[in-house]
Amino acid sequence: MPLPPAGDIAIVVVGALVAGFVNGLTGTGYALMALGFWLQAMSPVTAAPLVAICSVAGHLQALRSIWSGVRWPRLWPFLVAGLLGVPIGTSLLEQVQVQPLKLGVGILLIFYSAWMGLVRRPPVVTVGGRPADAAAGFIGGVMGGLASLSGPAPTIWVQLRGWNKNEQRGVNQPFNMAVLATALLAAAIAGLLDLTFLVWAVITVPTSLVGARLGLMLYGRVNDAVFRLLVLVLLGLSGITLIVTALH
Repeated sequence: MPLPPAGDIAIVVVGALVAGFVNGLTGTGYALMALGFWLQAMSPVTAAPLVAICSVAGHLQALRSIWSGVRWPRLWPFLVAGLLGVPIGTSLLEQVQVQPLKLGVGILLIFYSAWMGLVRRPPVVTVGGRPADAAAGFIGGVMGGLASLSGPAPTIWVQLRGWNKNEQRGVNQPFNMAVLATALLAAAIAGLLDLTFLVWAVITVPTSLVGARLGLMLYGRVNDAVFRLLVLVLLGLSGITLIVTALH
């Protein structure tokens, strides 16, 4: 296969850098950042597994840096329920209209981020225990299998729990890595990892890792308050992206 046009390569490289940076900084948001660029240059069938492999690579690179925040007794309800949710979400693809779903999730994210950014004392949810954590993970898994939206539900929930930035990433990073690795395996089984995918992967994986490294460098310099604000901005931008893509 010949190389893609130079203009397409430039768009995809910029998308990989931006998404990698956001992923390295917050531990989530790769798909929503990358797809805004990549869908201008490739089909969704190629873009979806490409998001998965680049995101997983970035998560693997960051694991050592955020490992101190990983608490397995806290993480496993998210992981187990999320992985159970992925095939359910995939099975719903033919029954659920994804565009209205994206529109609804986008509106929810914008309202949530605006509200949380305006309140002086954000609410902290202490009830529910592990079953509530598992419910957030399950929603993330279903949404990941249905529309590659594994991140918003657990991201919002760990914020509402009032955990610090290391504790939030200690859930978000391994969770998203596991869900997206499962999605990548499903794409491989379905035969979607063709030559076009491999060409783009050679271009985007190293670029994403550079962006993720830059994001990790900034992550080490921000406090909990700044990290919370950055996550809220990311959620708001993600909501806008979902609404725009749902209306087109």
